[in-house]
Amino acid sequence: MASCHIVLFPFTAYGHTIPMADMAVLFASRGLQTTIIVTPSTAHRFSKSVHKTINCRHQITLHIIDYCKDMMEEHASQPAGPDVSNENISAFFESISMLQQPFENFIQESQPNCIISDMFYPWTTKIAAKYNIPRIVFNGSGYFSLCVTDSIRLHHHYDPSKSVSEQRFLVPHLPHEIMLSKKQLPHLEGEHFREFLKVLIQAMEAEVVSYGVIMNSFYELEPDYVRHYRQVMKRRTWHVGPVSLCGNSYTSFERGMKADIDEHECLKWLKSKTRDSVVYVCFGTMVTVSTSQLHEIATGLEACNQDFIWVINKKDQQITLILEEFEARMKAKEKGLVIKGWAPQKLILDHESVGGFVTHCGWNSVLEGVCAGVAMVAWPVMAEQFYNAKLVTDVLKIGVSISDDLEWSAASRCEGVTRDAIEKALAMVMVADGGEDMRIRARVLKEKAKSAVQEGGSSYSSLTGFIEEIMKACE
Repeated sequence: MASCHIVLFPFTAYGHTIPMADMAVLFASRGLQTTIIVTPSTAHRFSKSVHKTINCRHQITLHIIDYCKDMMEEHASQPAGPDVSNENISAFFESISMLQQPFENFIQESQPNCIISDMFYPWTTKIAAKYNIPRIVFNGSGYFSLCVTDSIRLHHHYDPSKSVSEQRFLVPHLPHEIMLSKKQLPHLEGEHFREFLKVLIQAMEAEVVSYGVIMNSFYELEPDYVRHYRQVMKRRTWHVGPVSLCGNSYTSFERGMKADIDEHECLKWLKSKTRDSVVYVCFGTMVTVSTSQLHEIATGLEACNQDFIWVINKKDQQITLILEEFEARMKAKEKGLVIKGWAPQKLILDHESVGGFVTHCGWNSVLEGVCAGVAMVAWPVMAEQFYNAKLVTDVLKIGVSISDDLEWSAASRCEGVTRDAIEKALAMVMVADGGEDMRIRARVLKEKAKSAVQEGGSSYSSLTGFIEEIMKACE
C-alpha cells in the first residue's frame, strides 16, 4: 500500500473524542499514517490510543495546535466539552474559531491525503477544499437520527393552533412508522444559543458539500437507514463501527477518563451476582440530574429490589442525608453499587451479570448497550437522544421508554420522572417475559456487531472501500 496520511480533528467533548480515538487506532492498524490534532488541554486523552499502535507500521502521532498567547489568556476561562453550559455555550463556540488558522497552517505544511473532522468544525470544509483535500465529516451519531432530523427539517410543519402536548406527529417518508411530539424536538431559544445555532446550520451545510461522512455504526444495526441516507439523502458514507470493538488491546477499564472505582472491586461485585440480574444506570457526561430526580431514582431502585450499579456524575453529587442513608442500606444488603464520577461503562455492560441498562441514549451508550446484548430503558434528555431512543424501542425493539412525557432539555437536565415510573420500567426489562425477549434480540445484534468489524464483515469491508477510495482520489 502506498503511503496515505489521514488527519483526524476531534471535538473536545468526551462523547466525540473517544470514538475518534478508536477510529484513529483503526486507521493505524490498517497501515495508514494517522495524525490526531489536539489542543494542550485534550492531548492527554489520546495517550492510550498512541500506545496501542506502537507495533503498527505507523504509530499514531499527535499534533498539538498552538494558540496565540493573548488569545489563550483571553479564553482561558472558557470550558471544554462536558463543562459547557447553556449560559456560555455561544462564547465557547466563538472561542473555537481560534483554531482555524493554526489548523490551516498544519494542513498547508503536512498536506495529508484526507481530513476527518468533527461536525462542529464546519470551516474545515473550506480549508480542505482550498488545498484540494477530501474532508470527511464525523458527527458522533447514527444513521437513524440523521434520517429523522432530515425528514423533520424538510417535511414537518407545526400547527400553531395545537398545544405542545397535542403536537404528536408521524415523521414522514421514513422506512418505519416513527411518532414524535413537539416537546421531544430540540428547542434552542435565547441569545446564549445564537452562536451554537449558527454552527449547527453551518455544519448541515458543510456536510452536504463535504466529500463524505464516516459513521460509528454497522450496516446490520440500521440497514434501512443506511440505504435511506445514501439513496434518499444522497450522501456518500462509510460505516466502520462499532469502533469500540476494533483493535481492543487495552482493557475496557481504560476507556475515557480514569475510573472512580477500583477495577478489581468492580469485577468482584459483578461476579457475585447471577446472570442478567444487574441493572446499570448511567446518564453520560453531559446530563445534569436534579436533586429531586436523584431521590426518585434511589427510591425506584430500592422498590424494584433489583441488583444495580448507579453512576452519579460528579456535578450531580448533591449528596443529601436521604441519599447517604440509601447508599448505606444498599451496601449493607449488597444490592447496589454507587459510583460517584467516571465509571468503566464498557467493562460493566460486557459482564454477564448485567441484563439491563438505564441510559440517556447518547449514541456511544446505545452502541455499547447493543454490543453488550442488554435490554435498555430509554431515558433521553437532549441532543439527538430522543431519536436514538425511538431506534431502541420502536425499530430494534430492545428496550422500553421510561416515560411518554419526557421533554427535550436545552439545559441538559434530567428531571420529572417518578419512582413508580422507574420501578415499572425496570420490571419490564428485568422481570417480565418481554425483557428476556428484548435481550434475545439484543444478543443477536451483539453477534452481528462482532462480525461486522471482523475481516470480511460489513464494517471491515466498508473501511477497506473508504481507504481505497481516498487513495484513488489522491492519485
